[in-house]
Amino acid sequence: MEDYPRNLGEFERRLATEAAGRASLAALRWPDGFRCPKCGGSKAWRHGPRGLLECASCGRQTSVTAGTIFQDTRPPLTMWFRAMWGVTAPKPGLRALGLPQVLGLGSYKTAWTWRHKLRRAMVRPGRDRLHGHVEVDETLWGAKEPGLRGRDYGHKALVAVAVEQLGRRGLGRIRLQRIADASAQSLPAFVEEAVEPGSVLHTDGWISDDRLEKRGYGQRITFRRGDPTSPADLLPRVHRVVGLLKRWLLGTHHGAVSVDHLDYYLDEFTFRFNRRTSRHRGKLFYRLAQQALAVGPAPYARLIAHNHKG
Repeated sequence: MEDYPRNLGEFERRLATEAAGRASLAALRWPDGFRCPKCGGSKAWRHGPRGLLECASCGRQTSVTAGTIFQDTRPPLTMWFRAMWGVTAPKPGLRALGLPQVLGLGSYKTAWTWRHKLRRAMVRPGRDRLHGHVEVDETLWGAKEPGLRGRDYGHKALVAVAVEQLGRRGLGRIRLQRIADASAQSLPAFVEEAVEPGSVLHTDGWISDDRLEKRGYGQRITFRRGDPTSPADLLPRVHRVVGLLKRWLLGTHHGAVSVDHLDYYLDEFTFRFNRRTSRHRGKLFYRLAQQALAVGPAPYARLIAHNHKG
């Protein structure tokens, strides 16, 4: 049974100390008991003030935070937990601008780094793909540029969108990904990563491709050309998600989202959207903590060098 704090008071009681935080992370990282990364041993002794675990079999010392986004962090884990509780708040969540004031971080640079590390953790490695009937389309993000025509995107980012259909009008899970272009290489690759084979893709014809059919995808195509129906009526779920995404980017972040780092924001929106029906904020915190332990370290230099999927 998943054990997570149901409210703020319980969160503060359970994770008030560094020792309690490390114990909580250890339970998440090794739910079936400690396993040495070197020899697989199951017994360990706590060693030193940093809470290192020393394997009883081979003597290897390891930390519960090694190989995770928390690796080499100087601030206490209790600050990380408060940041995670903040970013899992109901919309819009805690922005990087608010972290220095709320947590007492020394600079906006530190807050920005933490925020992006947590966004990286919002994508679960090996997550399940969408399935069933799935609407797929594209959208653009970026400042308006006069004179652009057709498939000329200028400095804008092209974002592929996939949305599961639930019933006649319902929305299931989503996937968002910035893609290089609308080519026969980029679009099918997005579909194969985001959608389970055997699913039926509902599109406006922009990804009609033999490669997808050969890999088991069905296709339902609604062409726009000559059709007076609005795009929102042809693919209503995708356009609802796109509208919510752009409202979130403009409202929460005031549009100050660079194309280079757009992927991180798409990850956060996806994480929030796919868990929008969760009744407990603590469960979102629990999921984020789980995934933070499964994602490797990301130093500041790597975060600013390039986007994480580019």
